[in-house]
Amino acid sequence: MTDESRRRFLALTGAGLASMARFARAQDDDRAAFERRIAELVQQYSDQGVHRTGTAVNRRSADWLTMQVAQRGLRPSREVFYLSRVDPIEATLTIGARRIQGIPIFDAAFTDGAGIAGRLGPLESDAEIGFGETVPNQSAVGPLGNARRANRHKAIVCITRGQRPGLCPSNADLFLQPFGPPVLQVSSDEAAWLGEQAGARAQARLVAQVKRTTANAVNVTTKIAGANPSLPPLVIMTPRSGWYTCASERGGGIVCWLELMRTLKDTRPQRDILFVASSGHELGHLGINAFVDARPGIVRQSAGWMHFGANIGAAVDPGNTIQASDDEFEARLTREMAPAGLSVDRRVARGTVPGGEAEVVHRGGGQYVSVIGRNALFHNPEDRDAKAVDPAVIARFVDAFTAVAKALAGEFGH
Repeated sequence: MTDESRRRFLALTGAGLASMARFARAQDDDRAAFERRIAELVQQYSDQGVHRTGTAVNRRSADWLTMQVAQRGLRPSREVFYLSRVDPIEATLTIGARRIQGIPIFDAAFTDGAGIAGRLGPLESDAEIGFGETVPNQSAVGPLGNARRANRHKAIVCITRGQRPGLCPSNADLFLQPFGPPVLQVSSDEAAWLGEQAGARAQARLVAQVKRTTANAVNVTTKIAGANPSLPPLVIMTPRSGWYTCASERGGGIVCWLELMRTLKDTRPQRDILFVASSGHELGHLGINAFVDARPGIVRQSAGWMHFGANIGAAVDPGNTIQASDDEFEARLTREMAPAGLSVDRRVARGTVPGGEAEVVHRGGGQYVSVIGRNALFHNPEDRDAKAVDPAVIARFVDAFTAVAKALAGEFGH
């Protein structure tokens, strides 16, 4: 090779490498912008306030989500359903001069303003007010669930055992079929003192007084039209309500739900893709049940359901659980998670009733795949602001979920 040829070769090689470097930097810049957008969406959702179903915050959040769907070039719909909203008036346990604030369990009985007075003692004792504990969303099973069904106590006070200290309430899975005596949930910070009082059979008064209000709540829905609307649709769902601001509990799922609209809308699937962000999550999944009831047969007649559950991309003690109706649906997701750098930390045994809204599909005989994350701030009042999530992990979930949705919706073409 002559000197001139060598110079030309090096110049061309250098230009090619520079072009590749510019392309890589552009990709990095795009990814960084994507992750900033994720953090901004989570922060906006958190800033809205406490996302309890049927409240003013819940309705304003629906307005925000509707706007987000429209910004992605789709036509949003607001589907209203009604409920008897529970608004606590007083939720306290008083022992001597000390009064402890709490939250009633919403699928149990309540008290009047006078409350229930009596001795405080362990569950299954002869005390009028039982004392127990539970982790979030296990209040209908185990010792507490057994005590509620036995009705041995006139009332129960329950320590909530989240992974971090605080008042971490359980969902009211049986909101429409309440059972047992009034149950007051209180912070784990009160555990030691209340344990002493229960051991001493201290006199206590428990008040779980509420007001019932007929209210409306909203599911936000939209659709990407497929080339063949006669084919069974793919349904992509995520909950949008909860006890607190729910930054990491609900934020990651909502972001994935929105971003899949962006990644899927520009190419046309063979079948319709229906999107639903449902309220009523903490109240026995009222919203997704309303969505299904308005579409008779949709559970079995769909090509499949994708459920973006709690804690996707949570930053504090993360981990991922996969729930699926069958081996094929589970394999589709796990094949896409691995190249995206996402771990599968737990797989729910086949046939097990899944957690979250996937339960509705499971009981209805539909096919589904679902992700639920692990999160130390689950149902904790400290679950707020974008710092509670890892935007890079949520971005990787968007990549994996997009690939799965494309496969389930059929071949895409411009």
